[in-house]
Amino acid sequence: MLELLHKIVQQVNSAPDLKSALRIIVNQVKLAVQVDVCSVYLTDHERAVNTLEATDGLNDNAAGKVAIPLEKGLVGLVCRQAEPLNLDDAPTHPDYIFARETGEQAFHGFLGVPIIQNRTVLGVLVVRQSEPRRFKDAEVSFLFTLAAQLAGAIVTANANGELEALRNQSSATTHYLRGRPGAGGVALGNILVAYPEADLSVVPDRPAEHPDFEEDSLLVAVEAVKEDLGNLKDRLADSLPAEDRALFDALILMLGSDALVNHTIQRIRDGNWAAGALRQTIEEHAKIFDEMDDVVLRERASDVRDLGRRILTYLNQDIARVVQYPERTILVGEDVSAMQLAEIPPQRLAGIVSATGSSSSHVAILARALGVPAVMGVNTLPVGRLDGRDIIIDGYRGRVYISPARSVWKEYSRLQRQEQQLSSELDTLRDTPSETLDKVAVTLNLNTGLVAEMTTLGKEVADGVGLYRTELPFMVRDRFPSETEQMENYRGALQTFHPRPVTLRTLDIGGDKPLSYFPVTESNPFLGWRGIRISLDHPEIFSTQLRAMLRASEGLANLRVMFPMISGVAEVEESLKLLERAYQTLEGEGLSITWPEVGVMIEVPSAVYQTWEIARRVDFISVGTNDLTQYLLAVDRNNAKVGDLYNDLHPALLKALVQVMEGADRCGREVSICGEMAGNPLAIPLLLGMGVRNFSMSSTSLLRVKWVVRSVTSTRCKHLLQAALRCEEVESVQRLMGEELEKLGLGGLLRPGK
Repeated sequence: MLELLHKIVQQVNSAPDLKSALRIIVNQVKLAVQVDVCSVYLTDHERAVNTLEATDGLNDNAAGKVAIPLEKGLVGLVCRQAEPLNLDDAPTHPDYIFARETGEQAFHGFLGVPIIQNRTVLGVLVVRQSEPRRFKDAEVSFLFTLAAQLAGAIVTANANGELEALRNQSSATTHYLRGRPGAGGVALGNILVAYPEADLSVVPDRPAEHPDFEEDSLLVAVEAVKEDLGNLKDRLADSLPAEDRALFDALILMLGSDALVNHTIQRIRDGNWAAGALRQTIEEHAKIFDEMDDVVLRERASDVRDLGRRILTYLNQDIARVVQYPERTILVGEDVSAMQLAEIPPQRLAGIVSATGSSSSHVAILARALGVPAVMGVNTLPVGRLDGRDIIIDGYRGRVYISPARSVWKEYSRLQRQEQQLSSELDTLRDTPSETLDKVAVTLNLNTGLVAEMTTLGKEVADGVGLYRTELPFMVRDRFPSETEQMENYRGALQTFHPRPVTLRTLDIGGDKPLSYFPVTESNPFLGWRGIRISLDHPEIFSTQLRAMLRASEGLANLRVMFPMISGVAEVEESLKLLERAYQTLEGEGLSITWPEVGVMIEVPSAVYQTWEIARRVDFISVGTNDLTQYLLAVDRNNAKVGDLYNDLHPALLKALVQVMEGADRCGREVSICGEMAGNPLAIPLLLGMGVRNFSMSSTSLLRVKWVVRSVTSTRCKHLLQAALRCEEVESVQRLMGEELEKLGLGGLLRPGK
């Protein structure tokens, strides 16, 4: 039966449309299980019916016409309970109903299996036998497996309008695909499908008959790609600030690195032809990023693979395709790369949809910098069938509407106009003080250090830098950056914001986040060798970075140093000793340096319970809400299967943050909140109610958070916090805060429109 199962699955996957897939299922299952009837009912939750869409054994004319209410019949029971139902004598069951239109006789044996995707019942797969029959466990498992395959086909059909067509209605639909918000906003336009021009993954190994020629061809191709990247960077000169264009500098640097080009050349000299050698090297580099925990760094793998595809294009001497860009281009792809984004004329780019990625990917960051909406991680996206179609994307809620109905298009056009008005109103807050209605001052800092985050808006509006990620100078090199190279990078940030404070977080790598020249392999990287652990185990690396930070601050005195992933007091004390040693060494060399404020990040649950012990040893505390939420809830926020469980408004996290605030307050230490929670409008009043007065966020959140701060009182925030702490479910907290923001006239921060 296993071989037959594989055969049916293959036929379903290769079916041109849902109707064909359903026909294959009912025909093949009837033969495989040796039953009298096989049928597929599709569930329409809006109309509250299960409709017979395909059958082999009942009246064919009934398909698409017989609709059974969800609350009735055995099919309805399977749908409601989302469990299989196996009966040897179905007519005796109290929920059994006889559907005369199907030509159904008095069938006795009944097996119904739900078709489920993401907790939603999409339909029911049913087999019937005229004689009494209790189906075997192996037969139930067989139907379960086929139902899982059918679920994917139904989701795709729902996305492209085919499902509505099957129901004899207009193919235009108000159904939408779900993804993850990447960049807020609404966009209406036409789809341009992004796809790789060369598939590097299928290139075979092949002997290099003329290694010198292969080597020369590779170098020519690399130089051509360098030139292309330079041109793309120049085209974006007027659209992105210099920091944002640094992505292209990093890619050009990678093309000139020993680890990429020279390793490929060495493989050619070892006997592989240029294309095969390139494939091996690219995959070697991409795999390093694939295994990282940090989603931003992990998604650099797509940039590496895109470089490889472009080099391969030149190796194959492909002619660049001529692309016609719609006036309002929505770029859609399985894995949209930053370079594909950069190829579109900025004045025509209206939005981005990617089947992969998250709000922290390079493409999402660039989308925010360019001011265009983006929806990431739409894993049900039928990319191959979308080119040229109308589309609406809702970057607030992560929704994508394919070929939307005219009424939906009209409504989102109205919301888009309101969006533009809201942006103009927010811009008037640039020079206003960040304080509550009862004059409580609130500090709004910037998270930066990553490509495309140090925008002009951030420089002008932020009170300083609350989190400067120092990983980037390490990631774009093939070796550890020297002390001087690090110093120059840090000094640039300190000078840019002087006299405002800049918090440099020490190196946060290791375990699942290795450097290409410092690889680490672990079975459980989430709980492995990373952050401060690797820094303390390698004091030569740590001390070099600390010296670079201190040297960068000479004459500026706005440096703050922060240690990541602290799990206990001993790590704090050891880190402080190394910082003190670096400081004394530089003083001995004659440098005049002000001792910096020192803080730690609370992002491990153990540190929550030792906040007081940790806080009295440092000057400030910063809570990394992304990792703390992930560790506290035991949820990988990048795993689509459990992504819905990740929520920074979870009552458990709120209680943990209250405990952190109490511990820090006992010794008079400031607490700042960084991560996505600091930019979440729903969370701001609750954090203010806890006593948080320092927030650090991406530049795109600064004015939105300021709007919330200027709309509330500290007293009201305390009352809201107490109400939220009484909630037992995250949905209750979301509802409480959503209603509050709507009352305050801040609903435009949560959804399209004003």
